[in-house]
Amino acid sequence: MPVKNRFAEMQDEIAGWRQDIHENPEILFETHRTSALVAEKLQEFGCEEVVTGIGRTGVVGLIRGKANTSGKVIGLRADMDALPIEEATGLAYASKTPGAMHACGHDGHTAMLLGAAKYLAETRNFDGTVAVIFQPAEEGGGGGKEMCDDGMMDRWGIQEVYGMHNWPGLPTGQFSIRPGAFFAATDQFDITFTGHGGHAAKPHSSVDTTVMAAQAVVSLQTIVSRNADPVDQVVVSVTSFETSSKAFNVIPQGVQLCGTVRTMSPEMRDLAKRRIQEICDGVAATFGGKADVTYIRGYPVMVNSEEQTEFAAEVARSVSGSCDDAPLVMGGEDFAYMLEERPGAYILVGNGDTALVHHPEYNFNDEAIPAGCSWWAEIVERRMPVA
Repeated sequence: MPVKNRFAEMQDEIAGWRQDIHENPEILFETHRTSALVAEKLQEFGCEEVVTGIGRTGVVGLIRGKANTSGKVIGLRADMDALPIEEATGLAYASKTPGAMHACGHDGHTAMLLGAAKYLAETRNFDGTVAVIFQPAEEGGGGGKEMCDDGMMDRWGIQEVYGMHNWPGLPTGQFSIRPGAFFAATDQFDITFTGHGGHAAKPHSSVDTTVMAAQAVVSLQTIVSRNADPVDQVVVSVTSFETSSKAFNVIPQGVQLCGTVRTMSPEMRDLAKRRIQEICDGVAATFGGKADVTYIRGYPVMVNSEEQTEFAAEVARSVSGSCDDAPLVMGGEDFAYMLEERPGAYILVGNGDTALVHHPEYNFNDEAIPAGCSWWAEIVERRMPVA
């Protein structure tokens, strides 16, 4: 079954929804306008139940098939939030909100799931129930966790859950997926080195935190090169180095380092956390200072279930003719929380030759809409066929 004709007919309408959302981006849990738009559309489509306020500003709509003998309930999830980036696309529908833009394509994800919801509510050619899930705060806010913590899975008896993300560089409308660990766990660290400040002309009377912190930046890289098994994936990146003094003739009293750790297994996650503390304590002691380390665990590893991944790939091949093996991604994705509660799969759909996500010139490719919507619809119709 290739791209469904109905979605080719609806493409301009769905693109219109997408461009409206793009023009009015909202960050983290502040997706009030977007959530209201989604809820209004779902009610127009004839969803049996539309609930707002799940995970603060999330929306869930229920669509029942023409039969319900299977008792199955499948969740389909799209994210709604934008990023704190100043848009540089020059589009006619560019962001009207200074310092915010849809630089990751969540506007496209939301619009495609709305398109699939409209089709499923029109046809109802399935045996069971669909829960369409519209999630806020994927970009670092953990909105997926908040929706799960609000009891979403149990409240509607969701048994499986599926997600999708656009992917620049993959041909438009093509798909890519992998079973098992797919997106990385994303942790943060905040390290403060404290010494004894003084005059830069008299370093012997000070405990130099700049030297201390510089040594730590270099030493932290040995976690990857000398502590981790070379076949395992781990990234340790120091992304901020800030001294307590900006003067040219002052040895600063303190230095703060910030950064991120990306891993693909609980073992590497624990190793990185432990070694960051040990290295910083050791470096500080060597130079006569002190290190205070705060390690914050963020999104867990996103793990695709084997059976659901095989099924998702089969559906993708039916829509586009192929489904590639996706590489490991060291970025994070809070759909991981939903996959910790229920089996399911997360797939990539091609955005074509566009700017990368999180870039000020990125834009979701509306030509991917028919394929993305068709995949959502086929997931439902094939997983819950009418006898």
